[in-house]
Order: sequence, then C-alpha cells, then structure tokens
Amino acid sequence: MNQPLLSRKIGLLQATAINMTDMVGIGPFIVLSIVAKLMNGPGFLYAWIAGAVLSLIDAMVWSELGATFPKAGGSYNFLKEGFGPRTGRLMSFLFVWQTMIQAPLVIASAAIGFSHYTEYLIPMNEFGKKAVSGCVVLLIVLLLYRRIETIGKISVLLWMGVLATMAWIIGSGLAHGNFLAPVKHMNDGLELNYAFGAALGVASVKTIYSYLGYYNVCHLGGEISRPAVNIPRSMLISIAGITVLYLCMNISVASVLPMSQITESKFVISEYIETLAGPIAANIITVMVLWVAFASVFSATLGYSRVPYAAAQDGAFFSIFAKLHPTKNFPHVSLLVLGGIAFIFSLLLKLQHVIDAILAMRILVQFMAQAVGLILLSRRVGRSTLQWRMPLYPIPVILALIMWGAIFVSTGPVLMATGTSFALLGVIVYFAKEAVRKRSELG
Repeated sequence: MNQPLLSRKIGLLQATAINMTDMVGIGPFIVLSIVAKLMNGPGFLYAWIAGAVLSLIDAMVWSELGATFPKAGGSYNFLKEGFGPRTGRLMSFLFVWQTMIQAPLVIASAAIGFSHYTEYLIPMNEFGKKAVSGCVVLLIVLLLYRRIETIGKISVLLWMGVLATMAWIIGSGLAHGNFLAPVKHMNDGLELNYAFGAALGVASVKTIYSYLGYYNVCHLGGEISRPAVNIPRSMLISIAGITVLYLCMNISVASVLPMSQITESKFVISEYIETLAGPIAANIITVMVLWVAFASVFSATLGYSRVPYAAAQDGAFFSIFAKLHPTKNFPHVSLLVLGGIAFIFSLLLKLQHVIDAILAMRILVQFMAQAVGLILLSRRVGRSTLQWRMPLYPIPVILALIMWGAIFVSTGPVLMATGTSFALLGVIVYFAKEAVRKRSELG
C-alpha cells in the first residue's frame, strides 16, 4: 500500500491568513501593558517598531530558504541544507529536539493567555483557568484533525475574525478624535542612554513574541502552491499588515486611556472599549479577543505538527512520526503528541515564564543558526541557485544575527543559560544516538 503524500493546496490567501492568525494571538493584547510599563512612557511605541524591523529582516532569511526548500518542517530542512551533510544532521536534529519542547510552549502560551483574558467575563480561580487553557488545546487538536483543504478554509474564517477585531479597536481610536496625540508625544522625556537601550531590549523581547509566526508558512512548505512565489510574499505581506495593525492598536489605546491605567491593566483592550462604548461593548470585544487567541493556537499547532513529521520522514527522528492519516493525509501522530505535551504545559506553567522561555530556546538553534546556515549555503552552492534572493545581501543577514544576539542577551542570564544548556544536552543526545546507530550497523 502506498504511503499518502502531502498535497499542495494552500494558496497565497490561505498562507497569509495562516501567518497572520499565528502572529496576532493573545500576545499583543497582553504584552501591550507590559511593554508600556517597561518603557515607562509614550516611547513604548519604539519597542513595537523594533519588533517589526527585526521581523522584516529575519523574514528575508526565511524567504530565501523557504522558497528554495519548500518542504514540510521548515527550519529542519533549512538547517540540514545550510550546514551541509555532516553538521547539518546535527543542527537539524537540535531543531527537532528543541521543537518537541518549544512548540508545545508556544501552543500552551496562547492557551494560557486565552484563559487569563477570559477572567474579564468570568472570574475564575486557578483551577478554572487551568481547565479553560487545557480545553482550548484539546479543541484545537480536534479541529486540526482533518484535511488540509478544510484547514485552509477554517484559517481564512479565523483570519476574518482577527481583522474584524483589529478594525474595531483601531476604528474606535480614530473615531475618538485624538488618534495622533501619542505619536506627537512619543519622544517626551526620552533620553538616548544606556537605561533606554536596556529597557528597549527587554521590551522588545515581549514585542518580538507578538510578531512570531510570520514564518509559519515555511513549516507547511510541502503544502503551499507555487512556493517560490507564495512563501516570500505571504511573509512580507503578513509582517507589513501586522506592523500597521499593532502600531495603530497601540496608538488607539494610548489616545484614550492614561498611561498609568495602561501600565497596570490586565485587560487593557476591554477597558479601552468600555471607556468608549460601555460594558456591553467591552464584553463583546473580549469575546473577539478570545477568538483571536484561539485562531493563533490553531495556526501555530498546524505549523509545528509538520516538523517532527519531516524529521521522521528523513530518518532523523522516531519513525512513527512519519505516519500520515490514511484518509485525511496529515501527520496525525505528530499532531497528537505535540498537542498532548502542550496540554500538560497549559496545566502546569505560568504565562510570563513561557513567553521568555520560548525566545531563549529558539534564538540560538533556530534563528541565529539559520542565518549562519544561509551564509554557508550561499558560499557553497552560489546565490544563483536560490529561488528568491534578498536585496543587499549579506547586510540583512548580519543585521539579523546582531539583533537576535541582543534579544538573546535581553532574556536574562537564567534563560540564556537554560537555552544554551538545553541545546548542549541535545548535542550529547545526538552523538549518543549516532553511536548507537553505528554500532547497530556494524553489528
């Protein structure tokens, strides 16, 4: 019996929808207040601009690799191809190694954020919040247990809800009549010194978390139609659109609520709409924010479920993850395992710890290593072999490495050590696995 294959049924519209729904999760609604508090004033907009700049620069790296190697698993393939036959096997293994923890952390963070924001509507104790976050993960897995064509349609529907939510938030700020005031005053009291740089670095850790997902289409490379065109376009469109939405949302809120309320609020968007339109409207916008959070978990889980599948198909991970559903043609084992781990994390972890841990774990093995891999690949096979080429190469790649390095340092010594230690443990596991494999081949 022939093994079923992935189908290229996702076009530019669906790919952009998947990216944007992943990007606009619960993150921007929760970290808005945190970023404003860290920046201590109207200059908090600079942290959102910094996140957009890094996302755009890094997306050029993803675009070159994604267009050239449009396969399921994204970074797994990029690292393997970039670092070459020997080192590439190690780097791609490390990516899958960290994905088995990091991907469930991403899924759990959105589910936990969903449960926290639900408190605006229904006050809950700790048990109630854990029950909600766990149920969100289970429902997502249930919805994803179907054909990719149906997934694409669901993604567009969820995306429409995301756009409607952002349109209401931004439109309310524009109608209020004081929209540009935060922009006019964003430099008030601003001093370009070490304190500002340090605050911008820490705040950018939070804003970058809100932009993550612009590359989700790369994990679905084997299911994207016309990948050399649609993968880069979907990422660049997503980042441009989300940057405008994030900046307008932050400006809208700051044009209505005093900074003292923004920095202390747990439900800043709901309070913002309540100030303008009353409690009923606030409840409605809260439901819409929860829709956005749910859409983000859906999109992130979809993309990550393809990573262990790609590694297993390549013989670099447990073979059971290579199985596709016999009739629906999606990697159901990978989906169920990642969903199960995410379910456990959603019951055990706190949101603030999860946000910082996600970045600390990914920067070294994925973002920075991928940029280095692109440089090595370009030297080895030549730039002409790439299906999409960034302008001004290698300047964007070097900038990406510098900026990711700064973000890594800003996560703090504990998380830096944790991320590095987990990567080193992966190296040990890899060489132990290789030793066992070689002994079995000789025996």
